[in-house]
Amino acid sequence: MRVSKVGMTRTYTLGKRAHQQAQTRQRIVEAAVALHSTVGPAATTVSMVAERAGVQRHTLYAHFPDERSLLMACSGMANECDPMPEAAAWADIADRGERLATALTAIYAWYERNAALMACVMRDAEHHALVREIVELRFAPLVGAWHEVLGAKLRVKQRAMLHLALGFFTWRSLVLEAGLKQVAAVKLMVQAIERAEEG
Repeated sequence: MRVSKVGMTRTYTLGKRAHQQAQTRQRIVEAAVALHSTVGPAATTVSMVAERAGVQRHTLYAHFPDERSLLMACSGMANECDPMPEAAAWADIADRGERLATALTAIYAWYERNAALMACVMRDAEHHALVREIVELRFAPLVGAWHEVLGAKLRVKQRAMLHLALGFFTWRSLVLEAGLKQVAAVKLMVQAIERAEEG
């Protein structure tokens, strides 16, 4: 069976166009994530993203017709590039102190790698409804699993300390602001959780 040159050319052209569109989409998302990491998602405008990505506004809208679709793509790409730690990895660690230390080490390392983006996103989630919606959609299930696995058999005050220990702003306060080493911050939080019911 012979395939016409016209058919082959058309297939090649369509494939090339699809590849170019995918590259443009990727460039837009990367530009948006970079802006979200500096000025924050709430202050990032379509014009800013289009300029940074090197595209026209109408091109951006062709890929992302609204702010929600762009934020979903950005959060999806960020999670794909560096997934948040999953609680299942710690569930089989029998010793509670070791389980807490292993988990906090992984979580704090993730916070460190994503510090700029997390600071802007968590700040904006306080007052921007759409950012808060995306945060709850992307983060809440994973963080909920952290609490479930790490909070098993903890008492009330210990759970309160666990909640504090798992927070991004706690990590930032201990490591970036107070200057503790990551290992020291983890050790301090594990001790605080373990001793929370004393006295």
